Amino acid sequence: MPKLIRITTVPLSLKLLIKHQLRFMAEEGFQVLAISSEGKEWQAILKSEKHIEKVIIPFTRKITPVKDLYCLWLLYKLFKQERPDIVHTHTPKAGLLGMMAARLAGVPVRIHTLAGLPLVSRSKTQQILLSLVEKTTFRLASEVWPNAYSLKDYIIRKKLVNEKKVSVIGNGSSNGVDLERFSRSNLQENHLVAATMRIAPGENEFVFLAVGRMVKDKGIADLVEAFIRSKIVSRSKLVLLGDFEQDLNPLERKTINQIKDHPKIIHIPWSDHVEHYMALCDVLVHPSHREGFPNVLLEAGAMCCPVICSDIDGNKEIATHKRTALIYPVGKADVLQEALEFAFVKRVEMQGFAEKLHEKVVQGYERKSMHRSILKAYNRMLNRK
Repeated sequence: MPKLIRITTVPLSLKLLIKHQLRFMAEEGFQVLAISSEGKEWQAILKSEKHIEKVIIPFTRKITPVKDLYCLWLLYKLFKQERPDIVHTHTPKAGLLGMMAARLAGVPVRIHTLAGLPLVSRSKTQQILLSLVEKTTFRLASEVWPNAYSLKDYIIRKKLVNEKKVSVIGNGSSNGVDLERFSRSNLQENHLVAATMRIAPGENEFVFLAVGRMVKDKGIADLVEAFIRSKIVSRSKLVLLGDFEQDLNPLERKTINQIKDHPKIIHIPWSDHVEHYMALCDVLVHPSHREGFPNVLLEAGAMCCPVICSDIDGNKEIATHKRTALIYPVGKADVLQEALEFAFVKRVEMQGFAEKLHEKVVQGYERKSMHRSILKAYNRMLNRK
């Protein structure tokens, strides 16, 4: 029985980014160990994934050299003890330390999935440091799997990686989309009622929804500004679904105050019932400044929800302007304002985009198909080694 170790920096990534992958691999005959830092999400992970083992490594998300070296040592000892056939990492910190420890321990197959590049939106000094981190991770990996073709092109163009190491699995994304969960016909009434009560939409009120971490890179400030300035603010509501993360990439105090004080903006902490909020909204807005392959657009597409998104490369892999979505220049709050107003007026046209996006998602990004593609890649690398 081949042994597979999957690593993320925090357990939330195991829960959200690769949900049901671990269970699938266990059912296909792998002995699976999941590694991450401690967190409340572990209970849900073990319940959802089943047949896997849990290992806690005290990763931090910041640069903490002493703690990082300690985590590297713990990983190395674990790999020498477990002798895995494959170590597969996600997220920057887990990728760097996981690939270093796996190389030192002689793990034959080392895979890193790249789901985005934080360096894209950082200062020049930070870009130099983060580029070095990514280069080191990629050099130590047997293969690098960007979750988007645009990411693949970027890291090759910037000479961060040997082109021969790079593969995109399937059509992109890290995990596809669960078409059974993200389906209007499978919604649970109690969760739908709870979501309705939290949004509390007024009669004929148009609901915009944004889903994701409440950080600067997600374009939250652009969206809040565009919404408040729009001509339709009195007839609309903006729902922001996600947790504030003020320790990394924080929002400015001005934006936080606008979110808390504006009567037409509703902030809801993260929910495991995203699909019910998508079912209640009129338009999903994804104003992110950087992204690999955006899961939220797959989910919106599966729910046949109209989409407005920024023109970053990751978004454009799934969204096409005025065909499957309404796309605006990233960071341009004034143009985003016009897009919000367009969506409010052109509702039939927006729904037409949504139907085309739904068709594209169903045909190309079903989760079980993605899992089979990853399994095929694992078997190819094991046979080669």
